[in-house]
Amino acid sequence: MAQHDGAYPAPPPRGPDGAGAERPAARDPAHDPAHGHASGQAHGQGLGRDDAADIPAADPALIEAGFNLIQQALTIFDAQLRLVGWNARFTEMFDLPPELVRRGARFEDIIRFMAERGEYGPGPVDEIVRHRVERARAFEPHYFERDRPNGMTISIEGHPLAQGGWIAVYTDITHYRRQERLLRARSEDLSEQLLAHSANLARANRELAAANAALIETQRALMRSEARARLATETTPAHIAYVKRDYVYRYSNKRIEAVLGPGAAPAEIVGRPMPQVLGAEVFDKIRPALDRAFAGEQTRCAFQFRRADGEEAEVRCVFTPVREPDGAVRGVYILSLDVTEESRAAAALLQSKKMQAAAQLTRGLAHDFSNLLTVILGLQGRILDAGPLPDAVRDAAERTRAAARRGAQLIDRLSSIAAEREQRRARVDVADLLNGLVEIFAPSAPPGVSITRDVPAMLPPAWLDAGQLQDAVLNLLLNARDAVAARPEGPEGGEIMIAAAVADGQLSITVRDNGPGFDPEARERAFEPFFTTKGRNGSGLGLSMVYGFAQGAGGELTIRSAPGAGAAVTLTLPLGAPDEFERIAPGPALPAAIGGLALVADDDPELRRMVRETLQEAGWPVLEAADGEEALELARRVEEVGLVVSDIDMGPGMSGVELAERLTALRPGLGVILTTGLPPDAPERRRARGRFATLDKPFAAEQLRALLARSATEPA
Repeated sequence: MAQHDGAYPAPPPRGPDGAGAERPAARDPAHDPAHGHASGQAHGQGLGRDDAADIPAADPALIEAGFNLIQQALTIFDAQLRLVGWNARFTEMFDLPPELVRRGARFEDIIRFMAERGEYGPGPVDEIVRHRVERARAFEPHYFERDRPNGMTISIEGHPLAQGGWIAVYTDITHYRRQERLLRARSEDLSEQLLAHSANLARANRELAAANAALIETQRALMRSEARARLATETTPAHIAYVKRDYVYRYSNKRIEAVLGPGAAPAEIVGRPMPQVLGAEVFDKIRPALDRAFAGEQTRCAFQFRRADGEEAEVRCVFTPVREPDGAVRGVYILSLDVTEESRAAAALLQSKKMQAAAQLTRGLAHDFSNLLTVILGLQGRILDAGPLPDAVRDAAERTRAAARRGAQLIDRLSSIAAEREQRRARVDVADLLNGLVEIFAPSAPPGVSITRDVPAMLPPAWLDAGQLQDAVLNLLLNARDAVAARPEGPEGGEIMIAAAVADGQLSITVRDNGPGFDPEARERAFEPFFTTKGRNGSGLGLSMVYGFAQGAGGELTIRSAPGAGAAVTLTLPLGAPDEFERIAPGPALPAAIGGLALVADDDPELRRMVRETLQEAGWPVLEAADGEEALELARRVEEVGLVVSDIDMGPGMSGVELAERLTALRPGLGVILTTGLPPDAPERRRARGRFATLDKPFAAEQLRALLARSATEPA
């Protein structure tokens, strides 16, 4: 089909375009000179003469109303490039004056008007018009996309007509482009496969929308022969059918397998009842909406079902009633689309947003609780260092400090689970990690479920990505929890066990449950992305993420299960060795000779006080600042500042890392200690790594004193 405005590629460097003419409100498609719609009866494949008599002749008013409801813009030009058909959406989309859009208007005049208005960007108008007219006369099929000056992104699809001329369909795809960019921007943890699925889905949706619009326009406005109707309907990826009140198919474009899956329906469905073709389950799901269409209402519905190949699918249907001249509904056209991939991509994006929200919430909690625990540890240290204490008081102080340190470990684990992490391997105490995860997981188990563990305390360390290992094991525990909750007799009496062992340099971690287990098909497809047995309650990403981690670490993931006999999922990983992986250098020591005043920057006044008192006890005069801006100003005014102790995260404004960078650039040799409750792989910690000494919150006073002692500090 010839490419035209909104339909043809522009000369480089501009992108392709093909602006057809817009149409005003639809009029009599056969006689009105201001309207190019052509009426006629479209017959689908498998539609005989007797059946054709059952389908009413096209009513001009009905066609006009139908064209005005189409969301895509449509144009039809004849072999002499004269406008013979258009719809209201065309004139609205390109803002064309009614006197320009008329029956017989020349393609060249419409292109020139739009070029003079800047629709195709800068360049000689005559050259732009000549290029598009030449391409239009080629009458070649085409599909492309372009960005308009008003910020709208449109797709253009055109097809030549057998008797000469062409039809073009313009679709606003701005929303899909934005959704695609949003998915890519916010889903860093999603696999490349998910991104590819999203891109393919967006492209398929655009192509489907263009094909569907072309089909409707062709069937109701232009197609005057059975051959042209068959050509249009057989090339669309949607199933289109016509049924009467007896629920028997009178027409089908033979694309039902594209929606229901291979082998889901007979090869020829015309003349067969819908329940026989679709099955009772699917027919019962769409029948309420279909019956409303027979009552005269245009309806929609979406439903989920399991295809013959076992895949969960989602289908969206539109039911359009066909009326007799007296208004009675004689039949219903059905348009059915497979929207499985679209729904999965939307669910994946939602899951990504939830993970981002969880990470943000956990980060805030970790920061605040770390500050509180640091103050508690500091005060406990001062109590224990104050001198001889009664045994009961000393015991209470020691137990309080131990509880605070356990709280610090819990905060650290929560932060590690939700934080964004880079891939890195380090020494992992497997027993400690697994026991800590069970403590976090246990409160989420349903009442009556027992949780046991077989984790030897003397397990050798492993060299793995601790954050990914935590995520993997937590996914297995959550799957086991959901399994026992789904037992026919209820979760009461459910059992979950986690076990770990080492053999031949391999670490194996097994999570068992006495839930319903996996059937053979579910066990076969368990590691596929998006496959789930939980219906809408599952994302289908859990086991696939664990499997990806196992593969990346050089291990494997296996499932042992049978229906009704529970399941045991085993994660096997190589222990590794320190020299196999890149070591992460520790933070640098403080400069060898620092002195003068100490400057403490923290937004928490109690924490500032604890740090100030510790420094003062070590002989340092101390200045205080509540944020980075105040600390920078103090350091500029007071030249005697030789040491800065700053929190990394001080709320809005300058971070501790930025403060350290600006101060060390201003005063080389300045001593810097950064304190933080952020997880090791948080962006600000990565920015500080290897450049500034770092002290993890919560910390005790003796830890700060020990860090100061690593260099030859010289307090004033």
